[in-house]
Amino acid sequence: MLIDKDLCHGCLACIPYCPVGAITYDEVENVSVINLDQCAECSACLRANVCPNDAIRQQELKWPRTVRSILSDVLTVCVESGISGRGTEEMKTNDVTGRFKRGYAGMAVEVGRPVVGARFYDVEKVAMAVAALGGIEFEKQNPTTSLMADPKTGKFKDDILNEFVLSAIIEFPVRLERVPEVLEALRKVSSQIDSVFSLDISTRVAPDNSLPTEKVVRDAGYWISPNGKTNLGLGRPLKEDN
Repeated sequence: MLIDKDLCHGCLACIPYCPVGAITYDEVENVSVINLDQCAECSACLRANVCPNDAIRQQELKWPRTVRSILSDVLTVCVESGISGRGTEEMKTNDVTGRFKRGYAGMAVEVGRPVVGARFYDVEKVAMAVAALGGIEFEKQNPTTSLMADPKTGKFKDDILNEFVLSAIIEFPVRLERVPEVLEALRKVSSQIDSVFSLDISTRVAPDNSLPTEKVVRDAGYWISPNGKTNLGLGRPLKEDN
């Protein structure tokens, strides 16, 4: 994103709308400016429509900067992968889609969330730490996976490593008994990155209405958010119980 200095009057209305603090005030020129290196191209400032002079505009994005918009602006369609948005069909619809079978957990690591952002060299560290466990297959219908040079190792394309995004989702299924080793790998790599990540775990609800992953996660010392979601699939047939 860019701010036209000839149109900007320094009212500062746009500054609160940048989730990563890329917009600052230039006291010398009395205008707001966008740090392009820190800008995630999420379009939040433009979409807020708060500039009285329409000084904010979207510049032409070229590879590899297009990656920022793909993973930061939820309205962007990923040309490279043909996928819209940052992730796949939501994990919480699993009772309808049946993506994750009984005995498995669907895991998603969202690097950069909440509201910190991430460089791809940190996303790569997390992906490679998970891939090093062996037998991990990253979700193919995911924009983040499409940016990997080698999905088997979690290595990303070199020319995107310094690109900055609001978040990138690393998604993969694992057998339930492997969840503890994945959690341990994530714990170790968390101290090696200059960002944060949130962790999602999806699994089929057991016949007694318990969550097979709950005890595993708590035993590993992790807090579970009370706002977990289960999609009942109202109006749509449930996937066969397998």
